[in-house]
Amino acid sequence: MPPTSLALPRERRRHRRAGLLLAVLALLLCGGTAVVPQQAAAAPAVDTDAWYVLVNRNSGKALDVYDLATHDGAEIVQWTRNDGAWQQWQFVDAGDGYYQVRSRHSGKYLDVLDSSTADGAAIVQWADEGRASQQFRLEESAGGAVRLINRNSGKALDVLDFSTEDGGRVVQWPDLDGANQQWQMIELGGGTAGTFTNPIKRNGPDPWLQYHDGYYYLATTTWNSTITMRRSETLSGLASAQDTVLFDLSGMPNGCCNMWAPEFHLLDGPNGPRWYLYYVAGQNVPDFNPTQRLHVLESEGTDPMGPYHFKADLGNDWQLDPSILTVDGELYLLGSIHDGTQSLSITPLSNPWTLGGQRRTISSPTLPWEQQSGAVNEGAEALYHDGRIMIVYSASACWGPDYKLGLLTLTGSDPLNRDHWTKHPDPVFERDDAAGVFAPGHNGFFTSPDGTEDWIVYHANDSAGGGCDMNRSTRAQRFTWNDDGTPDFGTPVPTGVELPAPSGE
Repeated sequence: MPPTSLALPRERRRHRRAGLLLAVLALLLCGGTAVVPQQAAAAPAVDTDAWYVLVNRNSGKALDVYDLATHDGAEIVQWTRNDGAWQQWQFVDAGDGYYQVRSRHSGKYLDVLDSSTADGAAIVQWADEGRASQQFRLEESAGGAVRLINRNSGKALDVLDFSTEDGGRVVQWPDLDGANQQWQMIELGGGTAGTFTNPIKRNGPDPWLQYHDGYYYLATTTWNSTITMRRSETLSGLASAQDTVLFDLSGMPNGCCNMWAPEFHLLDGPNGPRWYLYYVAGQNVPDFNPTQRLHVLESEGTDPMGPYHFKADLGNDWQLDPSILTVDGELYLLGSIHDGTQSLSITPLSNPWTLGGQRRTISSPTLPWEQQSGAVNEGAEALYHDGRIMIVYSASACWGPDYKLGLLTLTGSDPLNRDHWTKHPDPVFERDDAAGVFAPGHNGFFTSPDGTEDWIVYHANDSAGGGCDMNRSTRAQRFTWNDDGTPDFGTPVPTGVELPAPSGE
């Protein structure tokens, strides 16, 4: 008798189809009725020179090397598609209709842990050893999807328990042709030129992005003792660009660890223009909040990637989220402090690394939409348009889904005077449940390569249960202006939606 498994070999499936057709013919001749089953669509041709993203039909998420790992044995999971190198795979011909599947990020191959033949055995990456557990054949499924069948075990690549969550484990399981075993092979190439999708960096909270001399430069919170930056000629390329360590904080007396919210600004110094990189860091203690301070580095030249040297501490008490405001040629340091609640602060600077006057408070969380999950004003960022000077800031607690952006406008002449700033009564950018974007905040601004478009960069979560941690991802989108000169940020764009790249790329 033929096996009862649905995982029939290709030759046996052909025999089974022939038997079904004969049965149908017999029924028709006898006056009976039958429905001829639809044959699955042919598997797509494989280009062994191309890179593919494999998207699970059940979850819509991509096959991914977990946590950007490069070591043998690293777990393979599913994750929201971002086309990063850790989601790009090449099919290497292994002969007899089988392929090895190589990660662009690590150079390692899909493998079954310990060459197991058991149901539920983990799929991992491993250096090329040519064994059967590293080889897969493609079986066709409906709608152009494929199943990856392991040569050693005969089992299919499967998302465990039909998970639809980021981080859902990828295992092997008997081939049942379920949607969680079906993968769309999406070839990356010329068809996506001039576009990008969010997020542009997974695990990228508190982003700061600038376009300078032909490259995009991006720095984000690391929450460790390093300051890192990545660069790319295209916005989409940031997703797969490697992070470069610019500075190691280990051993710093006032800020060894817990690096947050880096920003780099090109400002005039005594030796001409230099990049000044502002950041938050504190001591590596369980309750890090009381130890966080502001600090600044200075570049040796005009390359945003440095090298950098430590320049100064900017105060000796708790403060977060440094940024720079310029009014009438004068520099001011923006931050967030505790003054009974968490408020926005401003301090004059006598040069890019030296405080030059008394710190003042210019905004506190007084409105209901600034007090959701916690009363917070932080992440102040300057925005200039047609002579108007504005600050876009983050409001409500970052650990809740209602973190959002508010707007201040300088309506007087003195930026140090709280009464000279006017707060917009409503938030200007907030969660969009339909788009699946929650807690959008801690933004920055940049212009397109040709200078004709204005763009916002920010972080957000994919679910209302997301927290204030490294799982927040970096996103970007173009914005326009209202008739009154204020920004129109629109609504957050869902992840995975193809968007036009900034003009001039």
